[in-house]
Amino acid sequence: MLLQADGVSKSYAGVHALRGVSFELRAGEVHALVGENGAGKSTLIKVFTGAVAPDSGRISIEGQRVEENTPAKAHALGIAAIYQHPALFPELTVAENLALRLEGRSLWRPIRWRARRTRARALLAQIGARIDPDAEVRTLSMPEQQMVEIACALGAEAKIVIMDEPTASLPAQEVESLFRAVRELRQRGAGIVYISHRLEELPQIADRVTVLRDGCSVETRAIADIDRATLIRMMVGRELSAVFPKSEVPIGETVLETRGLGCRASALRDVNLTVRAGEILGIAGLVGSGRTELADTLFGLTPADRGEIILRGQKQTLHSPADAIRLGFGYVPEDRQRHGVIPPMPISENTTLACLTRFSRGGLIDFKLEREVASDLAARLSTKMASIFAPVSSLSGGNQQKVALSRWLATAPKILILDEPTQGIDIGAKAEVHRLMVELAGAGMAIVMISSELPEIFGMSDRIAVMSHGTIAAVLDRAEATQQRVLALALQGTQ
Repeated sequence: MLLQADGVSKSYAGVHALRGVSFELRAGEVHALVGENGAGKSTLIKVFTGAVAPDSGRISIEGQRVEENTPAKAHALGIAAIYQHPALFPELTVAENLALRLEGRSLWRPIRWRARRTRARALLAQIGARIDPDAEVRTLSMPEQQMVEIACALGAEAKIVIMDEPTASLPAQEVESLFRAVRELRQRGAGIVYISHRLEELPQIADRVTVLRDGCSVETRAIADIDRATLIRMMVGRELSAVFPKSEVPIGETVLETRGLGCRASALRDVNLTVRAGEILGIAGLVGSGRTELADTLFGLTPADRGEIILRGQKQTLHSPADAIRLGFGYVPEDRQRHGVIPPMPISENTTLACLTRFSRGGLIDFKLEREVASDLAARLSTKMASIFAPVSSLSGGNQQKVALSRWLATAPKILILDEPTQGIDIGAKAEVHRLMVELAGAGMAIVMISSELPEIFGMSDRIAVMSHGTIAAVLDRAEATQQRVLALALQGTQ
C-alpha cells in the first residue's frame, strides 16, 4: 500500500473536521475522494501534506508510519499537491518555476540556463504540453498552469500526487489533456488522490472512490460498481430528488433587451437578446466565445461602444457598475475569490458592500441594520457559518458563493447576472443555488446564467443563447435545445 490513513481525527475549537477517517492509496491507482463542502476533504489532504497535524490516528507511506509530518517531510517522502489555483510565481518563466521546485538549494552553484530549459521542455513533452519554457507564467492560461504543476510532480518523481479540483475551471476540451497527464503519472507507478465535484468525470479517470460525509469516511467502492445517483445519496446522506429543481413560473414582460450591442475592447459584436421577468436565460458557449465579456458589458465594467441597452422599454447608457446597480443589475462574477467576495472581511460587511448607502446615515454605517440584513440573507440561503462576523475565508466554497449571492440580493436587483454560479461547489450546494434561482425567478426577477456545464444549462434555462466569436449564434427554446445542436452552434466557425 502506497499511502494509508487509519483512524485520523482532527478538531478545531470543538468542531470535528475529521472523525476516525480511513483511506488507502495503491501505486498506479487514481483514487477519487468526494463529499460535500465541509465533509473533511481539505483537512484530510492537509494532514497528508503535513500542513495540519492530526489529533489522533496514523499515516503510513509504503508501510512506514510517518511521525510529526511537515510539508518539508511530506515533500521528501514523495508527496506533491496540485490545487485548483496553481501555486506558481507569475512573473517567473516556466523553466524558472520548475527549477525552484526541482533543483536543490546551493548558494554558490552556478545556474545552467540551457539545462533548465532542456529539462523543462522534456518534462512538458512527457505530458503532451506544448508550452514554451521561456514563457512567463502570468501569460499562461489556467489549463497550461496546471500542466506546469503536473510537470513539477513528474520531475520530482512524486510517488503520491494529490489533485484538488483540477478541472473546476477547465473547459471540456482541456479536460482530456489533463486526463492524459494523469494517466502518464499513473503509468509511472504514482498514486493519485483525485478530488472533484464533477461526478460525471470520475468513471473516466478513477479506479476507486471514497466518500466523506460530516468528517467521516462513509464507504470505499470500485468506481465500476457505483452509479452517480448512489454516489450522490452517499455524499448527502439523503435522496437528492432534483439537482436541477426547475419549475415553470409565469413569464412576464421584457425587462432587458440589447440591439446590436458591441464593445471593441472585448471583441463583443452585434449581440441581440431579450430577457423577461421570471425567465432564466442560459448563456452557453466555449471559453473565449464572449460569455463573460457580455456580462462585463451589461454590468458596465467594459462599457458598450455600439448598439443599445434597453431596460423596460427605455434606452439606457451604462458607463460603470455604479450605473448598472442604480438601474437594477446584480452581477455574481465567475472568480468569487478575486471578484465575488473579499475573503478577509466578515460575512456581514461582504453582504452590504454593494449598497452601503442603504446602510449609512450621515456618513456613518448603521451596523444594527447591516447585521439584520446579513443575518436574514444568511438564513434565507442556508449559509453554514459560525456567525455573520466570521471572515468569508473561513467558509467552504459553496458557502462563499452564497455570500457572493447575498451581496447582490441585498441590492434588490431586477436583473441578476450569474457567471458560473455553481463552479467548484459540491452537489448539495449546487441544488441549493439552483433552488434559490427558481425562487428568485418565481418572484419576477430576470436571470442571465452563464455556465460551462451543459447539464446545468439544460436543467435550469427557459431559453438558451449560444455564443460564438463574440456574438449570439442562436437563441433556442428549452424544448428544442439538444447537446448536439448547442455544441454545433458553439463551434460555428471554429477551426
